[in-house]
Amino acid sequence: MAIHHAPLINFLVEAKRKTYAAQGDEASVAPLLTGSKQLEYRSGDYFYRDIYFGSAFFIGQETVAFQNEPVWSMAYSGGVSIPNASWDIIAPIYGFLRQALKLVDTNSIYRGPTYYEEGPYIFKNEQEGTLDSFHGKEIILLGGQQVYELRYNGGIVR
Repeated sequence: MAIHHAPLINFLVEAKRKTYAAQGDEASVAPLLTGSKQLEYRSGDYFYRDIYFGSAFFIGQETVAFQNEPVWSMAYSGGVSIPNASWDIIAPIYGFLRQALKLVDTNSIYRGPTYYEEGPYIFKNEQEGTLDSFHGKEIILLGGQQVYELRYNGGIVR
């Protein structure tokens, strides 16, 4: 099945803005896999699912199906890089991360913008490739110190 990039890109942006970026873990539906968080979004013939494990360090996979056939996927892993950080330290970092991820757009469809700054936090996202095959890395700095890192890769399922 030939997939049209523009509708898929628009759907991805919409799905990402309405799931983790909007609600964090609270967006989870009843997960298929024990111990995971699962976020879902549907619009027309498209269906988005994000399943991940962990919190301070996490590993996950996003998939998009079109007419019930998988067409796109992205794997990711990362988290807070402060050893033994308490939730009091982790929560504000992830709150800032969700702010950055809400800024996802058709130019930065995989995670978020290339640069975003708010208060003492800075988000940086470097990506290479196209929707067909890509990889990238995002970091968060707090007061000039790196406190979070995530790596991702994916592409069109063929």
